[in-house]
Amino acid sequence: MMPMRRKLLPAAAIALAMIASPVAAATAPAYPLKVSANHRYLVDSDGVPFLIVGDSPQTLTVNASIADVAKYMADRQRLGINSLWINLLCNWPKICRENGATFDGIAPFLTAGDLSTPNPQYFSRVDEIIRLAASNGMAVFLDPIETSGWLATLRANGPDKAFAYGRFLGSRYSGFPNIVWMNGNDFQTWRNPHDDALAEAVSRGIRSTDPAHLQTVELNFLTSGSLDDPSWAPLIDLDAAYTYFPTYAQVLTEYDRPHYKPVFMVEAAYEFEHIPGTDGGAIGNLRKQEYWSILSGAAGQLYGSAVTWRLETGWQSRLDTPGALQLHDMSEFFSPLRWYGLVPDQKHKLLVSGYGSMSERAGDFAAYMGHARHGFRWFNFVKDHTGWGSVTDNDFAPAAATRDGSLAVVYTPSIRTLVVRMSRLRGPLRARWYDPTNGSYHDVAGSPFAATGTKQFDPPGKNAEGAGDWVLLLQAVPGH
Repeated sequence: MMPMRRKLLPAAAIALAMIASPVAAATAPAYPLKVSANHRYLVDSDGVPFLIVGDSPQTLTVNASIADVAKYMADRQRLGINSLWINLLCNWPKICRENGATFDGIAPFLTAGDLSTPNPQYFSRVDEIIRLAASNGMAVFLDPIETSGWLATLRANGPDKAFAYGRFLGSRYSGFPNIVWMNGNDFQTWRNPHDDALAEAVSRGIRSTDPAHLQTVELNFLTSGSLDDPSWAPLIDLDAAYTYFPTYAQVLTEYDRPHYKPVFMVEAAYEFEHIPGTDGGAIGNLRKQEYWSILSGAAGQLYGSAVTWRLETGWQSRLDTPGALQLHDMSEFFSPLRWYGLVPDQKHKLLVSGYGSMSERAGDFAAYMGHARHGFRWFNFVKDHTGWGSVTDNDFAPAAATRDGSLAVVYTPSIRTLVVRMSRLRGPLRARWYDPTNGSYHDVAGSPFAATGTKQFDPPGKNAEGAGDWVLLLQAVPGH
């Protein structure tokens, strides 16, 4: 057995250290981010692959002081999180203030609801938050006017004011290198041409004065991809997969598009949250979502927590939760690997047995029904009465390998025999099991193995959490 993961320092101590001494420039990404040459992932300005490992503190602009923002970001940087979804505006009842003001009373617009009257004091607060993220080496996925709360305001202002608001934002933030613009958010009415045009007007306005920063859009739950709406294709650089069904199905839908863009998992179930009609964010479901996504071709993902997206009372003491810690373990696993070269094993030429064919079909059916108008209602009826197709019950085992065969990864949600066609790889191959619940490695007896024929791999038993999910790592031995 290999050593356990490195011990994390206490959050309070590291937060103070990080506030005083931001992440070293040598270890931080060189922003702004760009799309890779093969359009499958992101790279920084130096061409270094950037795996999106994100959190979703959507209300950070209005529900936290600058001091608390600094402590929050220091904690997330300590956990290897390099991206934050932040809504520039928030007016959700019982979560934010309905006039969009900060917790200490700073309104975003001098005239309430008038996008042409931005309040300099409010946007100076936003500036501080984005700079703090940069000092911690983090990208900010900044939603300019999220559509689940501000669509009525967009309608009242009209397309010309929406475009002008976008121009204002693009001009103000073009010099902040660590931004990715993320439009939409639970955009259930994007099929309405008028609503879609309003959101696009903001995006176009941003692009007119800030052509350098990447953009994306989150469309509708319960499952969607940015490119479901073809009118957004020329405006965006990233394809946001959004689903409460098994994540591999939606990610692969985006990965397989003929005119694809890098896909990332923008939102799935959140920790401590169970939205009706979904399977909820139990810790086992969170792990499935994460490993399913990366091994299906995602360029990364955003984790979320019901505590920290709202920043509800007491959030400061509920940061290092099981979901956040295991996201860190996922990042620690993939970051040293050539994750950006992994190609999903969609035809099961590598993992020939043990992948769970019925579960795979269930996920595909979920994605299909979820895209049909009202289709998710029929799917949920089937799921609720049979259990078929839920995230909790789905045990599909995705596999992926680099084209040169020097690296292969398989995630199995449950204990079962995996049969790998070793002849598709390059040997000899060191084989290890990775425990996604505590970050430990377990060598497979007899490793390294020749790259010939097929070989069975059986997990070591229950993982440290008492569950059955494991990650199989096969790596060519250097020098051979």
